Amino acid sequence: MAAARSGTLEVPHFDVSADRVDAYQRDGVLLLKDAFGDWVPRLRRGLERNLAAPQAYRFPAESTRPGEPGRFFDSYCNWPLIPEYRDFVFHSAAASLAGQAMGSGRAQFFHEHVFMKEPGTQRATPWHQDLPYYCLSGEQSVSIYIALEAVEQALAVHYIRGSHRWNKLYYPKVWLDGGDFNVDDPGMSSIPDFFAGPDDYDIVSWALQPGDTVLFNFKTVHGTTDGINTRRRSAFSSRWLGDDIRYLDRPGETSPPFPDIGLQPGERMREDWFPVIWRRPA
Repeated sequence: MAAARSGTLEVPHFDVSADRVDAYQRDGVLLLKDAFGDWVPRLRRGLERNLAAPQAYRFPAESTRPGEPGRFFDSYCNWPLIPEYRDFVFHSAAASLAGQAMGSGRAQFFHEHVFMKEPGTQRATPWHQDLPYYCLSGEQSVSIYIALEAVEQALAVHYIRGSHRWNKLYYPKVWLDGGDFNVDDPGMSSIPDFFAGPDDYDIVSWALQPGDTVLFNFKTVHGTTDGINTRRRSAFSSRWLGDDIRYLDRPGETSPPFPDIGLQPGERMREDWFPVIWRRPA
């Protein structure tokens, strides 16, 4: 991909068709095969930094209990600390892809999130939406989830197509035990087990190879089964904000927490913390 001036930074242009943008807007989830294969080695190196010294980085989490097989690790907001992550944010075509997919005039970076399940892990990622974890409101959002290893369809993340348009939010989940938190947040409810009635919903998942990429809206319901991982599975997700995203002061803890953000509800997210990487060319 050739570099193209974005209006904010000189970032690579992602050539995404109007049909695919329409599909993302309609379904809230879109698969792009081998979209970021050239970035996989660098992102793996960044993940290895994370794993080698988890406590040196932000928000390391272990979601397997002592004595359980395998390991389910995640960590986020480390792009200022891990050069491979920062390089991806500022120099990949992700910002261009994000802005186009959201139908936005700009793509503002929120944070990155890495995931790793070791062989033997039998811990589900609970059904959830991302937005209820965040201090955000709005519709124009996208997570760009890149597989760093191959994963079979049954163990990959499952998404419910169209769930971003349900006009419904669910309590965020604690990944270790599947419990709800922020239950005092008005207008939310506990999320059902959609695997109990899969024929009632348009649930999709895909076998992925390294570099395969899934885009999904912050309101799209997604989760995994508790199938046994027979090999390592890891992924890098970057999260992006569009024109209509605003700060929301939630009544409970957010993840990530931003206690000193200094914003009022309804204000745009501050650009010194969350850089605008791409603007739509005039």
